Amino acid sequence: MATRVTLRTWRKLSQILFLFLFLLLFRLTDYSGLDEIPYAVNIFFRWDPLIAATVLLATKTFAAILLPSLFVIALTVVWGRVFCGWICPLGTLLDGAGKLIPSQPQPGSSLRWVKYILLAIILTSSLFGLQLVGFFDPFSILVRGVTLGVDPVFNLLVSGFFDPIYRYAPQWISNLSEPIYTVLQDSLLPHRQSFFLLSTLSTCILIAVVVLEKLGRRFWCRNLCPLGGLLALFSRFSIFRRFPGRSCRDCQHCAPSCRMNAFDLESGRIRHEECNLCMDCVDDCDNQPSRFRFSQPDNRLQLDMSRRAFIGAGLAGITLPLLSMVNAGDRIPRPTLLRPPGAAAGPEFFSKCVRCGECMKVCIQNALQPCFLESGYEGMFTPRLIPRLGYCEFNCTLCGQVCPTGAIRKLSQPEKHAHVIGLALFDRARCLPFAEHSPCIVCEEHCPTHDKAIKFKEVTVINRKGESVELRQPYVIPELCIGCGICENKCPLPGHSAIRVLSTSMASGEEEFGYGVYN
Repeated sequence: MATRVTLRTWRKLSQILFLFLFLLLFRLTDYSGLDEIPYAVNIFFRWDPLIAATVLLATKTFAAILLPSLFVIALTVVWGRVFCGWICPLGTLLDGAGKLIPSQPQPGSSLRWVKYILLAIILTSSLFGLQLVGFFDPFSILVRGVTLGVDPVFNLLVSGFFDPIYRYAPQWISNLSEPIYTVLQDSLLPHRQSFFLLSTLSTCILIAVVVLEKLGRRFWCRNLCPLGGLLALFSRFSIFRRFPGRSCRDCQHCAPSCRMNAFDLESGRIRHEECNLCMDCVDDCDNQPSRFRFSQPDNRLQLDMSRRAFIGAGLAGITLPLLSMVNAGDRIPRPTLLRPPGAAAGPEFFSKCVRCGECMKVCIQNALQPCFLESGYEGMFTPRLIPRLGYCEFNCTLCGQVCPTGAIRKLSQPEKHAHVIGLALFDRARCLPFAEHSPCIVCEEHCPTHDKAIKFKEVTVINRKGESVELRQPYVIPELCIGCGICENKCPLPGHSAIRVLSTSMASGEEEFGYGVYN
C-alpha cells in the first residue's frame, strides 16, 4: 500500500533541505586554499529581517547586502510564518530535539509576550545606537555556538579517534582508516583545529535554547525568539490562513499538540500570527474538516502584548544605550584591542556587527577571537585580533567576504596589504638583543611587508661576560608596519612577546606603556 504524501511530509522535506543547505554553507565557510569564498552561511543572515531592521535603525542606512530580507517579509505577508516552520534551521533542530526531549504539556498561561518585549527593546536600542541583536537573533546564536564550540569539538573528537590508529595500530589498519579520514577531511572537518575564547559560553547558550524544549515544544520560537516576534507582526497581515470546519467548533483535539500553542482555548480561535504552518492539525484531524486557503486578514484576537508592556520595553530600549554611554569601562585605554582588517571605525562597527562569529571561523591563523568585556558589554562577542594566538595572514581577505552586514569591509589584495591594523612596538625589557644582549632576528624574518617594517641597527654592547660584541638591535618603521601581528606571534620568548602590536590610537603613547619604536 502506497504511503500518502501529506502536507506535513512536504514541510519535513523542506526543513531537511534548508538544514542541509545551512550545514553545507557552514562547511563551505572555511579556508579551502584559495582567498575566495563564493558561498557562505551569511546567506541566511541576509534573509533575516530582524538583522536588516536593526542595522538600518543603527546606521540610518539600508545595506544592499540585506535586500534578500525583503523577500522573507513578502513571503510572510502572503503565507504567514512559513519561514519559522519550513525554513529556519534552528527551528528544524528544535523539532528534532523535541522528539528526544520529553516536553511538558503546553502551559495554560502563555509567555508569548516576552518575544515582543525583546523585539521592542532590540529595535529601540538599535535606533539609539546600541546593537543587541547578536545576543538574541537565532542565526547569530546558532552560527556562533557551532563555530566557537561544536565544530572545534567535533574536529577534536574525530582527530582524537584517528590519530592513535595512525600512530599505534598495525599498518594494515592504518591503511584502511586513512582513506576514511581523508574523506572526512575533504567533506566534514574544518581545515585546521581551532581554539576559541568563550567557546563554553557560546555553546551553553545554544544548548540552553535546545534544552528549553523540556518546557514545551518550540518554547524558544513561541516565547523568546525576537525574529519570530517580528515575523508574527507581519503574519497578522497574511492572506493564507487556517479555516476550521463546522466539526471543529466543539473539538479541541488539535490544541494540546500544537507545537506553537497557537490555539486560543477561551475563544476557540487560532492566533494566525503564532501559527508556523506545520500542517500537523490538518494531517492529524480524523475528519479533515480544517483547511488552509487565501482570505482577507481577520485578526479578532489582540496581540499578546499590552500597551503598558510596549511602553516599558521602549523605555528600556532607550535606557540601555544611555547606560552604555556612561559606562566607565569604555573609557579605560585598551591598547591591545585590535579589530579585523577592514573593520568599520568605532560606533559604526558596533552598529553593524551581529556577533555571528563567521569572521572567526574563516580566519586562517585562528587569530580572530570573541571579545568578552574588553569593550563593554555592548562589544561582547565582537571579533578582536589576538596576535599571540594567531596573526593576520598577509594575503587573506576572507573575513571581509563572509561578514553578512558590512561591519568588516571586503578588501582587495592591494587594499589589504596597505591596511593598518595596529603598530608593532618593542619591549626593551624583554627583547633579547636589548635585555640579554643576545642575537635574535625572528621578528624581522617573518615580517611580510614588501619593504620590511622591522629594520636593524648595528651597535656595540657589553654582554654578561663583560665582552664587547657587535649586535643587531631591531626597530620598527611605523610608516611600513601594518600591525598584522606575525612578529608578536613568532617571538620565541615564553609568555608575553617582546614585541607587541598596539592599536594605532594607542601607539602614539608608546613610552607610557614602556615600548619604543626606534632605538
